[in-house]
Amino acid sequence: MSSAVVGNGSEEIKAHLKNIPKLFLNGRPNSFAASILRRLTLAEVTIKSNVTEPQRKESLVVYTITVEEDMVNGGGNIHGGCSAFLIDVCSSGSIMALKFSQGVASFDVSQSLNVVYHAPATIGEKLRIVNTTMTVGRRVASARTEIWSETHHRLVVSGVHIKMEPSPTKL
Repeated sequence: MSSAVVGNGSEEIKAHLKNIPKLFLNGRPNSFAASILRRLTLAEVTIKSNVTEPQRKESLVVYTITVEEDMVNGGGNIHGGCSAFLIDVCSSGSIMALKFSQGVASFDVSQSLNVVYHAPATIGEKLRIVNTTMTVGRRVASARTEIWSETHHRLVVSGVHIKMEPSPTKL
């Protein structure tokens, strides 16, 4: 199932990350941006040593998607909210990949999302969403994302996503 996905991530992790709509829609097929989630294509899952601190592991997870009408603003460019959504979802994939590779299965919630817009992307452009974990701890995790236009070979959006373990529900 996941053989077209490159990288040294296990087939189990690749299969899990390919099913990102199921993870985020949680049984609600008409949830926010469901059509965009369904179009994300997993391209790579790599678990490797961090270059700066080789004793630490990091994950690289890459998704691709083509900009379509439901992703753009009135000017015909990818909407800032859509870009932030892609960073939220795809960076979460890199955090999940590293946690799964360490035998930890958890679903964290967003604490903060910092987004920088660099260039427009229009309908028909193919985007490459590159996500790398920065740190993954027991309670807090962070990842950085770069959204590149494969069509124009330029950086469109970048961001840093910090996630945390959710607080227990109070009854």
